[in-house]
Amino acid sequence: MAVVIRDGEPVEVATAEVSVGDLLLIRPGAKIPVDGVVVDGDSEVDESMVTGESLPVPKLIDSPVIGASVNTTGTLRVRATKVGADTALAQIVTLVQQAQNLVARSFRNIPGHGAQANIDGQRVLVGSRRLMTTEGIDLGDLGRRRDELAGEGRTAVLVAVDGRAVGVLGLADAPRDTAAAAVRELHAMNIEVAMLTGDNEATARRIADQLGIDTVIAEVLPADKSAKIADLQSKGQRAAMVGDGVNDAPALATADLGIAIGAGTDVAIETADVVLMRSDPLDVPIALRIGKGTLRKMRQNLGWAIGYNAIALPIAAGVFEPAFGLVLRPEIAALSMSGSSLLVAVNALLLKRLRLPEPPVEANTIPATPARPTAPVGGRGSGHQ
Repeated sequence: MAVVIRDGEPVEVATAEVSVGDLLLIRPGAKIPVDGVVVDGDSEVDESMVTGESLPVPKLIDSPVIGASVNTTGTLRVRATKVGADTALAQIVTLVQQAQNLVARSFRNIPGHGAQANIDGQRVLVGSRRLMTTEGIDLGDLGRRRDELAGEGRTAVLVAVDGRAVGVLGLADAPRDTAAAAVRELHAMNIEVAMLTGDNEATARRIADQLGIDTVIAEVLPADKSAKIADLQSKGQRAAMVGDGVNDAPALATADLGIAIGAGTDVAIETADVVLMRSDPLDVPIALRIGKGTLRKMRQNLGWAIGYNAIALPIAAGVFEPAFGLVLRPEIAALSMSGSSLLVAVNALLLKRLRLPEPPVEANTIPATPARPTAPVGGRGSGHQ
């Protein structure tokens, strides 16, 4: 869907109905439906799905934007320049289909393990050591190199062609700039932080040590994430899960509190109890503090209302007149009844004074990196208490 400005009003239409020249309203957390150029506003856009760029790209007036990328922070007004088959994403899809028709005759994803493809008559495997073992492939010297990379805290991806190991790739991601601050804030709220990840133990430990994460649950297959959440709950703990992918949805549903990243998949967003508009780990403790603060105010207001009315109503009704001569004139009694509403309203306004976590200074000057695993990020981390 897309939001088009027509006659000065935002109107939601199907993406297929967007025409070149239409003025689009792109809110924070929304996907940009078509290619275009910014005519008003400034923000940062996550273009990783299309370009592979890991850092959000700043967008100002006259900056081009790519369809299917995700707006993260600010609101943009974008003039559509390419729609339908002319968009960059559509052209990429066409190129991929052409390449697949020419080269890859079949492809199979193996969740939690890797992938298999037939390319130019050769059977290629890319994935974990578990995949290679299952396929009966001897790693030889590559096994030692794989262990070295894993020992350095990197994710080791093995490559085999026609049953023979031919290479190993070492991948490493940096945590987001606000991840450590998010973990500290959760600890300040007496919440233990756990990382739930499919990465190897060494990689997970490296990130956990950097961020101060309490528990690491590594090498977890996507289908087993909900079972790990259930294990935490069976120990008498309340578990919150933060996730962004399709494979996080069962764990989000199992957790006592499911928190989805706004830029995540639709399945994760539909399953979660809370949806964060940004992919910022610090928003997790912010959301929890706002929730707890709101619940606290609700309880306080209920106590104020019950206590005030328990005293004011009998006085207004003249219950204490025989014993104490205490009675209110009707107009005073009517005004006093508004006091309960006034107390509740004033107390609710005090919620604006709630102290919320703030990003560290360096996080304000260095662009955030969409990293994994982060804490407490779903599919990679969960918080429980």
